[in-house]
Amino acid sequence: MAESQTVVTLRTKRDAIASAILNYERLLEQARSDFAHVTAALSIFEAEQEPGANRAYVSLYRYFKYGEIAGLCQQALRSGPMTTTELAKHVMQEKGMDGSDKLFARSVAFSVLRSLRGLARRKAVGCTRRSNRCLWSLTSGGDAANSLSTGAIRGALPPPAQSA
Repeated sequence: MAESQTVVTLRTKRDAIASAILNYERLLEQARSDFAHVTAALSIFEAEQEPGANRAYVSLYRYFKYGEIAGLCQQALRSGPMTTTELAKHVMQEKGMDGSDKLFARSVAFSVLRSLRGLARRKAVGCTRRSNRCLWSLTSGGDAANSLSTGAIRGALPPPAQSA
C-alpha cells in the first residue's frame, strides 16, 4: 500500500527540521567557544587594571626591575637570617602587593629563590639548611658595595688620578 502524500511531506519536513537543529547546535557550540575565549581575554586585560586580581599565569617580569628582588632580599637580610618564605613576604610588602593570593605569592617566592641562588653563586649570601628549609644570611662579601645586583662591579678599578 502506498503512503499518503501527507505522511511523505511530513517526514521530509521532519528530516529538514532535524538537519536544521543539528546545524544550529553546531553554531551554538561555536558561539559558546567564542564567548569563552572572549571572556578569558577580557579577564586578562581587566586583571592588569585591578590590584590584587592577578592570575596564576601572569608573568612577574613587569613587577620588578632587573636586580630589584636581589636588592630587596639583601636589604632584608641585613636585619638577620630569614627563610625564603619570609623573604618573599618582605618583598611583597615592600612592593605593596597583596599576599592573600596564594598562587601569586608562590610565584613571587620562586622568583625570590631564583634571585637568592644567583646571589649564593656570587657568594653574597649563604644558605644554612634547618629543618628542611633554607635559612639565608649575608656573607662577609654580601654587603651592598660588593653586590652585582646594586650595579656595582666587583674588582672595579678606581678612576685614574688626574694630573694637573
